[in-house]
Amino acid sequence: MLDLFPEAPVEIIPARKLAAKVAALYAAPSDHFQTRPVEALQLGFEGIDGDFHAGATRRSGGREPWYPRGTEIRNERQLSIVAADELAIIAGRMGIAEIKPEWIGANLLMEGVRHLSILPSGTLLFFKGGVTIKIEAQNAPCRLSGRSIAENAGMADREAGALAFPKAAKRLRGLVAWVEKPGCITTGEEISVRVPEQWIYRA
Repeated sequence: MLDLFPEAPVEIIPARKLAAKVAALYAAPSDHFQTRPVEALQLGFEGIDGDFHAGATRRSGGREPWYPRGTEIRNERQLSIVAADELAIIAGRMGIAEIKPEWIGANLLMEGVRHLSILPSGTLLFFKGGVTIKIEAQNAPCRLSGRSIAENAGMADREAGALAFPKAAKRLRGLVAWVEKPGCITTGEEISVRVPEQWIYRA
């Protein structure tokens, strides 16, 4: 196909497979974004049943400035995925001992994938038990999560902590994803990560 446009400055990175594992799972009550540790997550097409972020659709917010706030759109943010090594880097930058996944509303703590937050949109996570989750995008860090971290970590200046998080967590805050094939995922479960072919568009 690229032979039709030999002058096009396109870079193609081949698809690849990676192996990962479920390190921990978390769910949020329906009235708050902070999550709590659980041993398993039952997933449907709307996400985690009863979870704060469950639903086939959601209301737009500051991440979608092209819509009036509150516009009903597809919910591509059913699940939040993070990695322990990236959270440790963020904590170091903020000058605190740790950031627990539940403080920022994470649902899945993954291990085994380097630079988790850089996985491209369209990456598929195939869980050994049969569930499939599709990566939508990076999860942009926000002040709400920063304030939660500041409060839970006991930072003296909570507003400063809220403001520091978006900068400290840029490209390290993890991913948002949605359920492609429902089922149950459990702690310790193996994951086959299928990274799609990537086309770097520079035209």
